[in-house]
Amino acid sequence: MIAGIVFALAALATWVATPVVMRVARQWGAVDVPDEGRHRHRLPTAKLGGLALALGFLTALAGSLVLPVERDDPAEITRVLGLLVGLAIVLVVGVYDDRHELRAWPQFLAQLAAAVVVIAFGVRIDSLPTPLGGLDLPEAFAILFTLFWLMGMMNTVNFLDGLDGLAAGIVAIACAILFVHTQQLGQESVALLPLALLGAIAGFLPFNSFPAKIFLGTSGALFLGLALGTLSIIGGAKVASALLVIGIPVLDTAWQIVRRVRDGRAPYHGDRGHLHFRLIDRGWSQPQVVWMLYGLSALFGGMSLILPSGMPVYSR
Repeated sequence: MIAGIVFALAALATWVATPVVMRVARQWGAVDVPDEGRHRHRLPTAKLGGLALALGFLTALAGSLVLPVERDDPAEITRVLGLLVGLAIVLVVGVYDDRHELRAWPQFLAQLAAAVVVIAFGVRIDSLPTPLGGLDLPEAFAILFTLFWLMGMMNTVNFLDGLDGLAAGIVAIACAILFVHTQQLGQESVALLPLALLGAIAGFLPFNSFPAKIFLGTSGALFLGLALGTLSIIGGAKVASALLVIGIPVLDTAWQIVRRVRDGRAPYHGDRGHLHFRLIDRGWSQPQVVWMLYGLSALFGGMSLILPSGMPVYSR
């Protein structure tokens, strides 16, 4: 019952907010104009998707805090607060980029600041599973590993956001897997967090699916990346589950970075080398590519729920 309320609050709030955000985006000039490169959509399209997602997620989160939910971890609220501060950082910088197109370094510094804030509030991967049992990580390495994970998630989602509904849909699948996984562990309150993000995406996708009326923009991509990366750690890390869902995008992102550096270009310089663009250039339609990648993500994510996972990964 409570889970349904949280999901419905997020979905409804985002669904209502998105048309308003679309109008604001046009008034502010936060519009993606088609070109012959990576932006080959038909018409100028509103950005600022992060604002709509944030409104839905925060509405559901506020609802979950007043509902009668048992919380076993006294540090949970502190970690959620850290997530909210981090999300505020990337959202502000992302909205500015959607309007004025920041250079790469300010965006990188904003991502770094947001990740550091989240870690400072106690979100940390402290051990990793091995065939011989859990491997406790030294504090300094745990901080660096968590920083790498959060930064990697933000950039993976940002690079993945190349086709209508692709990035948002795959993050939604990851949230569904995290919700089920967390429920299996008996963490009722923590399970509501990915469910709230899933609901927000469900309310956004009708406007973001092909042909999209609004794009995630930098604000939405960084918002989803940081949220997913953090929610896969809060309450005992489920990094493996999240990684299986987004495994193909992660490998694709890593290969594109290597390729760009090998070719003497900046790793953050966008091009049409990503898998989804290559399939489009080979004649696939956008829906075909998106649903194929949805299917693979759901398949690998489902495997994480039914295959033995060994020792759990813990966070503070």
